[in-house]
Amino acid sequence: MGSLLYVTDLGYQARGRRYCDEDIWLAGRLREEFDVALCHPLDAAALMDRFDAVVVRNSGPVIHYQEAYDTFRAAALATRTRMFNSLTGKGDMAGKEYLLHLSREGFPVIPTAGRREEFGRLPDADEYVVKPLLGADSVGLRFVDRARLTEVDPAGMLVQPRIPFTYEVSFYYVGRSFQYALYAPDPEARWVLKPYEPTAEDLEFAQRFVDWNDLAYGIQRVDACRAPGGELLLVELEDLNPYLSLDLVGEPERERFVTAVAASLRELLGEAGR
Repeated sequence: MGSLLYVTDLGYQARGRRYCDEDIWLAGRLREEFDVALCHPLDAAALMDRFDAVVVRNSGPVIHYQEAYDTFRAAALATRTRMFNSLTGKGDMAGKEYLLHLSREGFPVIPTAGRREEFGRLPDADEYVVKPLLGADSVGLRFVDRARLTEVDPAGMLVQPRIPFTYEVSFYYVGRSFQYALYAPDPEARWVLKPYEPTAEDLEFAQRFVDWNDLAYGIQRVDACRAPGGELLLVELEDLNPYLSLDLVGEPERERFVTAVAASLRELLGEAGR
C-alpha cells in the first residue's frame, strides 16, 4: 500500500457539474487500496514530499492560481515527484498552443489560427471564437464576426471558426486505454451528457490524439464535435485535471475505470523500487 496526496478543490463552483461529489467518491474508492489524503491545490506544494505520489484531480482552472501552480509544478519536477497525471502532457496541461500545431500539421482539429496571416485561411463562418492560449473553463473566451477579425490581437490568443456542430462527444482514457464515452446531444447544453457508444472509427480518431500525447500516467479526456460534414474534430485534449462525469456512466463502467486507475497507480508507485 502506498500513500497518495489527492489534490482537489472541493469548493470549486463549476457550471452544470459538482466536482466535489466526483472526488469524494473516487478518493473513497482509492482509499480501499491506498492511504489517501485530500488537499486544496494551494497546499499541494507544501505537503507533497510526505507522500509516495500526488494525484491531481478536480483542482479547478490553474489560471485562477497560476503562480502557485507554477511553483508546485517546478517543485514536483525538481524533486521527481511521482505525479498522476504525469507532468509531460502536451495537451491542455501546457496551454492551448497544441491546437495551433495540430491544425498546422493536418490533424482533424477545429481549424485554428494564431497569426494574422493565418486568419484569411480559416473557413468562412458567421462568427469566430477567440480564446487565450492559457485559458480554461471558457475564461477569456469571446466571439467576433469576420469583419472584426482584423481587430483581433493574436498575441497569446488563438482563433477558430464557430462551427455549427451536431453534438459534442468526450472519450475518457486511463493512460492510453479507452474507458467510456459520453456525449451532449444538445449543443446548447454542454454538460447534459448521455452514454455514447463509439464506433471503431470514433475510437481510431480519439486514440490518435492519446497516442500523440504519450502521457505516461494519468487520466485524459478527448473532447470532439461532430462537424456538419459528419466528421469528428478535436475541440480539446484535457490532460491536466479532466472532469470525468462518473455519475453518468453505469456501474460496470465505473468499476472498470477505478480498476484501471488503481492498476496504473500501483505501476507508478512500483517504479520507486526500480
